[in-house]
Amino acid sequence: MTHNPLPAPRLRLKAGDDIAFGPGKAQLLELIDQHHSISAAARAMGLSYRRAWLLVETMNRCARSPLVVTATGGRKGGGAELSPLGLEVLTQFRQLEQEILNSPRFRSLAELFHPASPGNQ
Repeated sequence: MTHNPLPAPRLRLKAGDDIAFGPGKAQLLELIDQHHSISAAARAMGLSYRRAWLLVETMNRCARSPLVVTATGGRKGGGAELSPLGLEVLTQFRQLEQEILNSPRFRSLAELFHPASPGNQ
């Protein structure tokens, strides 16, 4: 018999038909912030550069101003960094995820999907 962990929420923010922000995009922003590079962030996530760039374009298009700003290559090459809005979106998103996980309402709902004892299946 396999133990089923409690379900976890997966928060996504939609803007029309686009997923403006979610856990994958949050991870991408964290890695861009860490590596100062979209391509390095993509490699760390196992994504193609094109896929990462499309995710950045979607976030930037859906936000009121860009979340990621890029610099074109030069002697030291290009780079990317989070804008102040990008840092704020990432911080608020991660805080909201934690608030949901810790909320009594979520815990109550999640318990409805967790067997009370191994013999109740």
